[in-house]
Amino acid sequence: MTEAILLVGGKGTRLRPLTVYTPKPMVRAAGVPFLTHQLARARAAGVDHIVLATSYLAEVFEPYFGDGSALGLRMEYVTEEEPLGTGGAIRNAAAHLHSGPEEPVLVFNGDILTGLDIGALVDTHESTGADVSLHLTQVPDPRAYGLVPTDGAGRVLAFLEKPQTPEEIVTDQINAGAYVFRRSVIDTIPVGRPVSVERETFPDLLAAGAHLQGMVDSTYWLDLGTPAAFVRGSADLVLGRAPSPAVPGRCGDRLVLPTARVAPDAKLTGGTVVGEGAFVAEGARVSGSTILPGAVIEPGAVITDSLIGTRARVGERSILTGTVIGDGAVIGPDNELREGARVWCDAQIPAGALRFSSDQ
Repeated sequence: MTEAILLVGGKGTRLRPLTVYTPKPMVRAAGVPFLTHQLARARAAGVDHIVLATSYLAEVFEPYFGDGSALGLRMEYVTEEEPLGTGGAIRNAAAHLHSGPEEPVLVFNGDILTGLDIGALVDTHESTGADVSLHLTQVPDPRAYGLVPTDGAGRVLAFLEKPQTPEEIVTDQINAGAYVFRRSVIDTIPVGRPVSVERETFPDLLAAGAHLQGMVDSTYWLDLGTPAAFVRGSADLVLGRAPSPAVPGRCGDRLVLPTARVAPDAKLTGGTVVGEGAFVAEGARVSGSTILPGAVIEPGAVITDSLIGTRARVGERSILTGTVIGDGAVIGPDNELREGARVWCDAQIPAGALRFSSDQ
């Protein structure tokens, strides 16, 4: 149906330490690299050629996905030597497109989990004759986002910065990070310098009288930019709340990958994932969490809404809530970590060293 560019070059700084050794789109969600879910949904919508615009840790993508044939895709890889921003990345990847000047090209941000009807966005783009069409979603509190008001026909009227006062909140519609470009419009983006589509390309097009069309689709949408959001997104994929044909198993309360071991009396709930080669010992309770490959959860540990990195270890009776444990880190027995705690890769916390409550 359509070619696509997938923007996967960001450093994922808000997700550290998850992204110290792994680019954000390759962090596992529901048992596979998050990018797999985006690729599978694009393929299901009829896309067969995708160009990945890479930068940070660019060398890890192609060895994993190859030419894309395992997913029914033709994939190519473009690497930015210096970060070019969203618009610059799109322009940099465009040399690998085969579409004609008037044909549609899909563009996706690599950190959005969404139930967007991709076909409907393309149909909207073509039926309205737009130069660029944007997926918009409605959020209860839009203060953290740029606002995109539209008229009664869905035509974009403005791009407004994050509102600072209640009076500035003129709509609850925000840019949801998926676009359809007329191929010729991509060619107008400046070459060889950083460009932001949100702050430069789209406002400039609007000022020049171009037709920018918004399509509001308020199905599932989540920006996976923070550890808490990433953990939630993975759990929602497992629970079936977020749609993806790439979840490697049946949706339900838990997803245990091949070669993982879970003790018979361990309790896994809330969309928990246990990765390949990981071990959850007797008496452990894990809810809404991601246990990455090779990690060990020792007896009696209680883990809630957390992510445990590759080959990390959580000691006996330790309690983790809303925390991220980096790859190879060791949390000794009888520790207690609460919301927002991040333990760096390969760090070691001795037994009983961190608590928020009495040790009695």
